[in-house]
Amino acid sequence: MRHARVIVTHYGGPDALRVVEEERPEPKDGEVRVRVLAAGVSLPDVMAREGIHPETPPVPFTPGWDLVGVVDRLGDAVSGIEPGEIVAALPIHGAYAQFVCLPKGELVPVPPGLDPAEAVSLVLNYITAYQMLHRSAEAGPGRRALIHGAAGGVGTALLQLGRLAGLKMYGTCSSRSAPAVADLGGIPIDYRHQDFVEEIRRLTTDGVDIVFDPIGGTHLWHSRKALRPGGRVVGYGLRSSLRGEGLASGRPGRRQRFRGTALFGLYIAGGWLLPGRKRVVPYSIQTLKRLKPEWFRQDLIALFDLLQQKKIKPLIAQRFPLAEARHAQELLAKGGVTGKIVLDVSGPSLASGAGNAE
Repeated sequence: MRHARVIVTHYGGPDALRVVEEERPEPKDGEVRVRVLAAGVSLPDVMAREGIHPETPPVPFTPGWDLVGVVDRLGDAVSGIEPGEIVAALPIHGAYAQFVCLPKGELVPVPPGLDPAEAVSLVLNYITAYQMLHRSAEAGPGRRALIHGAAGGVGTALLQLGRLAGLKMYGTCSSRSAPAVADLGGIPIDYRHQDFVEEIRRLTTDGVDIVFDPIGGTHLWHSRKALRPGGRVVGYGLRSSLRGEGLASGRPGRRQRFRGTALFGLYIAGGWLLPGRKRVVPYSIQTLKRLKPEWFRQDLIALFDLLQQKKIKPLIAQRFPLAEARHAQELLAKGGVTGKIVLDVSGPSLASGAGNAE
């Protein structure tokens, strides 16, 4: 039996993505084969394609950090899980495929009846937001937060979870996305036409308690200026590493992969050494998952419960078939996307659209 998956043939622009058809993978001892229903499309996927994310594997590789799927076949020595069960996973790469084999311990059960696209939104975006709020920033009622990229996948998750936590929220976004940010409880700040530090000072007088910054680089230090004394910037990305038109540059090679990380370390040290007690702290979902795997499982189960109770509602920006992964990444890289882009892998994938990914 054959299946389709997307591969990155070389580090570079969207033209590096290609759909291939091959034999389905067979699970090894301790592994489970999962038939993918939905895979998330995220900026780390774009950064890996360009060769600048710290988690980038050697080419050729299949991108895709997060997935929801159905248990299809069990490898030897696997128990406690049955074919037909719905599961979620954060493989970091490999999710842009119809079938993927993963260690049984990586799989988290998904409650029945959930939309796979909404469920997969929790695996990367909402876990990132939830852990930054509750494990990095100690968010609580009445505290003020500035959310950069507030209309994006993680930004909308932060707004929904921050509202549940009782935060007073401000969000940078485009003017087009301002209504969506306001609907989710944030006060929009147009990053194209307003200086967010000046606007935060105008709105709050003394600043915010937390800034969530996915941009990195010198932007982290600018975010620090929006803090009140004792506040912290939680940095969780290096979007500034991407160069060129939109967010993706198309230039090959593993460029600037570690420069942003080194700069991050400098800002962390400066936050401790300079007066004002304004800290810069890093958050990395994959690092925390490796250090505390039980937290990832606990937090994802808690988020699935919130989704079942309809206390959160992921915004799905657009759904694409697997064969249109290139188009999905191009759309994300242009910026201005409200919510999460998802690959719907459950339908046919090698129809006429396959050429779009080549």
